[in-house]
Amino acid sequence: MYSSSWLSYVALSALSSCLATPMAMDRRTVTSLSTAQFSSYAPFTQFARAAYCDGFQDWTCGAACDANADFEVSLAGGDDSDIQNYFVGFSPSLSSIIVAHEGTDPLQLESDLTDVEVLLASLDTSLFPGISSSVQVHDGFKNEHAKTASVILAEVRTLMASKNTKNVMAVGHSLGGALAELDALFFALNLPSGSNISAVTYGTPRVGNPAFASLIDQHVPSFKHINNEKDLIPIVPGRFLGYAHPAGEIHIISPGNVVLCSGDDDATDPQCHN
Repeated sequence: MYSSSWLSYVALSALSSCLATPMAMDRRTVTSLSTAQFSSYAPFTQFARAAYCDGFQDWTCGAACDANADFEVSLAGGDDSDIQNYFVGFSPSLSSIIVAHEGTDPLQLESDLTDVEVLLASLDTSLFPGISSSVQVHDGFKNEHAKTASVILAEVRTLMASKNTKNVMAVGHSLGGALAELDALFFALNLPSGSNISAVTYGTPRVGNPAFASLIDQHVPSFKHINNEKDLIPIVPGRFLGYAHPAGEIHIISPGNVVLCSGDDDATDPQCHN
């Protein structure tokens, strides 16, 4: 579970690093996770991995698809360039709809440019109804998310009815994790009351400002973002640019040493990713 290849996967992409200016912050509460607790996220790791693989469209992508062999793809799209690959489907064993996005491919210039657009922008209220203009996110992530938001939402609604489930899980790595984080709030605001919205992301950059992070905390309390001590992606864009992660950080310090860090990243602890 904690092999060097898995850790390398979590740190797959590399962004230009802008370290936050040191500032006085409260300490976080840190809780160690057991191997069994951390292993419970393995199915979502494999869904995030599958979004990178050839064959995800018909679930013939090899080991990543075999790890969730009963998964039923109902929608797949993207072009590996202007639109990140994505898929939607139902997992009988998890009793959940899964929505996954591909992360950044360093060989694709357009995907790379999405990561370096660091300006904050207000969310589109046609997609995020009732959201204040003070809630802002990375402009590139916002624009990428908007390309597929409506078609994915329609498919999720269809599956919720046909599979008789209220469970929806968004997953992704790197840029895909940023899109999954936006999906989580998007679903929470657009799906029926009582829907069970969750998200697990890996090596995800900061997506929005503290007001956005607070909305994730409020509407998606089960949100988890898993990161790796060796990965620079989760510390960009810097806090000094107005960005903040929501709560739910799971930090891999070293193989077999994994902790859950409390609160948003307006606090600090040597064992967390700041």
